[in-house]
Amino acid sequence: MDQNLITKSTNILLETGTNELEILEFFIDDAQAAQDSESRIYFGINVAKVMEVIEAPQLRERAHDRHPCFLGVMKLREHALPLIDLGVWLGMNRRVTNLDVVIVTEFSQAITGFMVTGVTEIHRVGWGDVAAPEGYLGHVAIGSLIGTVQRNGRIVQLLDLESVLADLDPAASAALSSSTVKSEIPYKILVADDSPTIRVMIEANLRSANLTTEVVGDGRSAMEKLLFYKEKCRKEGVPLSEYVDLLVSDIEMPRMDGFSLTKLVKEDDVLKELPVILYSSIITDELRHKGISVGADEQISKPELGKMAERALALLGGK
Repeated sequence: MDQNLITKSTNILLETGTNELEILEFFIDDAQAAQDSESRIYFGINVAKVMEVIEAPQLRERAHDRHPCFLGVMKLREHALPLIDLGVWLGMNRRVTNLDVVIVTEFSQAITGFMVTGVTEIHRVGWGDVAAPEGYLGHVAIGSLIGTVQRNGRIVQLLDLESVLADLDPAASAALSSSTVKSEIPYKILVADDSPTIRVMIEANLRSANLTTEVVGDGRSAMEKLLFYKEKCRKEGVPLSEYVDLLVSDIEMPRMDGFSLTKLVKEDDVLKELPVILYSSIITDELRHKGISVGADEQISKPELGKMAERALALLGGK
């Protein structure tokens, strides 16, 4: 693959509500299993987070004063960005070669370089084809995976890069888990997110504001829960707010993404009155436009998750 092929542009953003995404597939070779057919492990990340792929810079050996996976700071035009050995963070003994590459990403208002062995190609996949992680595959803990998808006869593991940054900067993650506001009413919030790391942060933030939370792992589970509450309210003759006051959803999730979930909610005669907050680490002007097009009431970037309770109460204030 041409390493300069990957650039951030609007042509990689798919039509809203199709429940699809494009992933960059890459691989890491394990030195300890060099003679093993399983020595090459394949991963994928959302192309929308990728700025470009470049050749790995020549680095001098240095003391790892922050984390064993931290290789130092590299320069990329006007940017100075941290360089992370993704294999080391994943607990692998990455086989170092002179063909290694760096995937430069931009998400959560940060530009980061991730050293890997190589990249293969870009795939368009449906979120419905992404299987929820059910255990350990290769060297990856389940908490670091969004899910898995099969392509070209191999399993591609979709990484939760937010968990990498959260692990490397726990103080920043802790700051997002508390709220400066308090609600006199314990509104009921349904949260949909596949990342255990982010779920814990959002739950802590909302609960610190005296809000009640219920958490599910993906958009389809959230829709099933809302339809259950809708039918329950119909039978009991009570409003939907008896069981849920607001929906908070990540955009990137297996089985059903946040855009598709919001579109279904806003097209339902009963559920359409439910306020919806979408959030993502890749909120851009283009992505905000897509959120507006499906009817999202509010959109938040993941670095702003500390304001989740505040934004929720602003939406619920008129109820």
